[in-house]
Order: sequence, then structure tokens, then C-alpha cells
Amino acid sequence: MDLGIKDRVALVAASSKGLGRESAGSLAAEGVKLVLCARGGEALGRTAEQIRERTGVDVLDVVADLTKADDIRRLLEQSVERFGTIDILVNNCGGPPGGTFLDHDLDRWRGAVEANLMSAVALAREVVPFMIKNKWGRIINITSISVKQPLPNLMLSNSVRAAVVGWAKTLANELGTHNVLVNTICQGYFLTDRLAELAEMKAGAEGSTIDTVLGEWSATVPLERIGNPEEFGALVAFLASEKASYITGTTVAIDGGFCRALL
Repeated sequence: MDLGIKDRVALVAASSKGLGRESAGSLAAEGVKLVLCARGGEALGRTAEQIRERTGVDVLDVVADLTKADDIRRLLEQSVERFGTIDILVNNCGGPPGGTFLDHDLDRWRGAVEANLMSAVALAREVVPFMIKNKWGRIINITSISVKQPLPNLMLSNSVRAAVVGWAKTLANELGTHNVLVNTICQGYFLTDRLAELAEMKAGAEGSTIDTVLGEWSATVPLERIGNPEEFGALVAFLASEKASYITGTTVAIDGGFCRALL
């Protein structure tokens, strides 16, 4: 299926690995030009080169910390110099530390807000003027299934990622008249390096094995398996596409049925 976004320009945050990398790869497979950013230059450069070799699309990779205003300005300057505009923004950031309410001091709360909410706000402020001018834009926010079903021991994530949903819904209402669509993805378990690390930590703490932990997590999912990152990337590409031209303001779960909520 032709998704109608060939030669569009996408900025994908935190795209050196995990679901960010898979999102970028799925967009590139549709012929989308890419701006990739992450804090780690080595992994970022490797990802950019792999995508270039596999798809042939033009890829700009910029090392940037999205909690720093100067880095965001430099990222956008280089992006616009290279491509002239940004059509698609994929907001993505690693989750804040786990823990209960009393585990986190105010500095941790501020850090979670800066990383998970304000990075998305700051990037959107830079790219929305281009989208309004072009009368076309897509903003896709990667959060967590915790925005629909709060998870134990994830006080920071449950709180701050929910704020992203409130911001995104309001932004979608404001930008609809400009044909700029804003949607949020809330994902469950996916086979990423990060999930493997978490499984290893849990297995070590419990004297178990990684396979046992992954099996326990799979058992909580009606489809009885962990998600493949390619399945996630396909959803990102669809929401960025012309085929999704009447979808905005939504929070889409991709979790194999893990969330028990009705909406």
C-alpha cells in the first residue's frame, strides 16, 4: 500500500534504538526523508547508516539532548538547512525512573517533566509553524500504555506521560483547521533492548531467568506474546500517512490487548 508520504520530511526523536529507531525505519521504507536525533552519537550514526543503506533515503543525524534549548535550536537549524521544512514529528523519549511517590524528590519530578513533556512541547513549537504554512503536518507522540492503565511502581511515568496526552488532545483541537494532525501512541510490551534489560534486572532480583520473566509478561497479554517492534513502526507510518487523514486527537493503544480499560 502506498501511504502517500514519499519525500515528506520527518524528525524522529530518540531514534538511535528501540521504538524510535523502528519508527524511523518504517517511515524511511515509505520514502520519507529523515532527521534522527539522540544523545549517543555512535549508536545514532550506526542507525542512520543502516537506514540509508537499506532504503536509500536522505538521512540527517544530529546528536542532541532534547532537554537543552540550545541543542533543540541547533537540531532545527540543521534540519531546515538540509531539508527546508519538517512535515512529520515523532516525539519520543526514554521513560523516567521507576518508583513510588515517596521514592522521588522534586528534582526527579522536574527531570521527568523536562524529558517527557517539555521536550515534546519544545520540538512542536519549532515545527508547527512550518506545518501551518504548508497546510499539512503530522505530530505523533510515543508514550506508554500507562496513560490508559496506570502501572504499579511507575509514579513518574503514570503522571507525566498522561500530561502529554492532555497536551496532545488540546493541540489537535487547535491545529485541525490547518490540516495538522496530532495523535498519541501508547504501547505495551515490545521486544526492544530496553525491555531485555528490564527483564534481565527482574530475573536477577528474583533469581529467575530472562525467558521466565518474558513468559510472565506475555501471560498478561491476551495475544500471549510480546510485540514485535516492526508492528509498532507500521502504526507510526500509518498515522503519518495520507491514509490517516481523518484521524486526529486520538490515543491509540498497541499492546496486544494488555490494557483492560474500555477506552
